Amino acid sequence: MRRGGSLIAAIIMAIIGAITYFSSRSTNEVTGEVQHISIAPDQEIALGLQAFPEMSQEFGGEISNQAVDDYVEQVGQRIVAKSDAANGPYKYDFHVLADPQTINAFALPGGQVSITVGLLSKLHNEAELAGVLGHEIGHVVGRHGAEQLSKQRFAQTLVGAATIASYNPDRPSSTVQNAAIASAISQLVSLRFSRNDELEADALGVRLMGEAGYDVRGMHDLLVILEQQSQGGRTPEFFSTHPDPGNRLQRVDQLIAENPGKGTDVGADRFQANVLRYMR
Repeated sequence: MRRGGSLIAAIIMAIIGAITYFSSRSTNEVTGEVQHISIAPDQEIALGLQAFPEMSQEFGGEISNQAVDDYVEQVGQRIVAKSDAANGPYKYDFHVLADPQTINAFALPGGQVSITVGLLSKLHNEAELAGVLGHEIGHVVGRHGAEQLSKQRFAQTLVGAATIASYNPDRPSSTVQNAAIASAISQLVSLRFSRNDELEADALGVRLMGEAGYDVRGMHDLLVILEQQSQGGRTPEFFSTHPDPGNRLQRVDQLIAENPGKGTDVGADRFQANVLRYMR
């Protein structure tokens, strides 16, 4: 009887979780994609602002060089202002984090975008920087963070339901094992979605940097740099949850071929004057 009651409770819990997840539908203003997201844009902004200080400290905090920080902010704001990203509800801030070893960039929900000194120092021109920032802006306009939060909540509900359904008072250890298996499965599902998000962010990055006038081949050059760094024996943090760099490069090259001549600005002189002279 106890097992039967647990199973009924688990089924109800799973059904409620599914209804909540699938009934939360919204159409993305920039991508046109229908997404299952349960939080509003203003909540995304608040979450990003709340999370940024802790994330920043993981990478050494923000740099003290105001000139470099201002320059990256200007490039990021140019991409936003001159592309479809301006049509979204988010207020963007761009940060340079002081970690010289970690090759990484990331975006938090709502528009907080960061790049490490480790990655910035590997770039050669402004178009490559636009590739980094365009990719991260793509995550924001694609609402990937909010989408992942909704998926994780749904997955946690299913894990909880599986734990309740599998509870056996005569074998309590089996409940723990089943819960661990269910949790591992949910993580694998999340990883697959994350990889899809990364590919979409590449596509959005090419689109947004092109709309802002940058040579979209900068995205190709960026991925080549990251691929070269991964061959040096230490995989860049940027690839920790990203698809295989070779696959990404192939996809980006296809996108560039479909948009020949889109954007011409490389900005090597500006990058030299505002970044390289401070970094090298």
